[in-house]
Amino acid sequence: MNNLKTVAMLSLMSALVWLIGWVVFGGSRGMLIGLLFAVGLNLLVYFFSAKMALAMSRARPAAEHELPKVYGIIRRLAATSDMPMPSIHLIDSPQPNAFATGRNPKNAAVAVTTGILQIMRDDELEGVLAHELSHVRNRDILISSIAAMLAAALSIFARMAFWTGGGRDRGPIGLVITILALILAPLAGIVIRMAISRAREYQADASGARMTGQPLSLARALDKIGAASERTPMKVNPAVSQLFIADPLKALGGRRSRRGGLFSTHPPIEERIRRLEAMYYQH
Repeated sequence: MNNLKTVAMLSLMSALVWLIGWVVFGGSRGMLIGLLFAVGLNLLVYFFSAKMALAMSRARPAAEHELPKVYGIIRRLAATSDMPMPSIHLIDSPQPNAFATGRNPKNAAVAVTTGILQIMRDDELEGVLAHELSHVRNRDILISSIAAMLAAALSIFARMAFWTGGGRDRGPIGLVITILALILAPLAGIVIRMAISRAREYQADASGARMTGQPLSLARALDKIGAASERTPMKVNPAVSQLFIADPLKALGGRRSRRGGLFSTHPPIEERIRRLEAMYYQH
């Protein structure tokens, strides 16, 4: 279901890009230029996303003697899932959290915080790492890059409409359409992109639980992470916050951040736990 939702939302974003471009620019060259610019920008981000994410999260490479438990769990999970071993990184932060990045399994990296190593039982840590490896196996970095490209294209078209006066030559109706596109298109792109991010988190939860066969272990880990992340802030660039298993900026966001919503990168922890518990009892 999460995969179907992702496909549907990407299709909707694609349709919006072409519709807004066609309506505002009348199928002109400006639409193609804007789309090509968005594609080029996001291809650049896609190929260098791992290095950028690790740098912005202040993660450093960790040797096996530093994180023997993490290396052992990931090596076992990667072998059973027929995946290459990702590089392992450590973030010096008391907040329990983790993320994975990389454009494909051969170029993947997994980062964990010092905080998560202090509070997790072995089975709970395994659940978290399985969740992150699932992001890699499910090609979620690619999906996020496509969503970002389409959202950027919508934003670019809206700005082009503003500066070029798209729609003015079509009278009052064209002007109204241009104004609506300027306001609504970028907003729609952000909302859909955030919805895709939440759907991929649900899917990684499900895939990770199937990888270990222990959905309740991941549920307990998420409960610990959710409680701790509300109390302990984390110094991380907001641009990479959606990569983490739970929002690392939650402690700074107040009640609205904890409730989630249309502009939330992560679904509510409570709902994620409920779905994982449902997986357990269904089997």
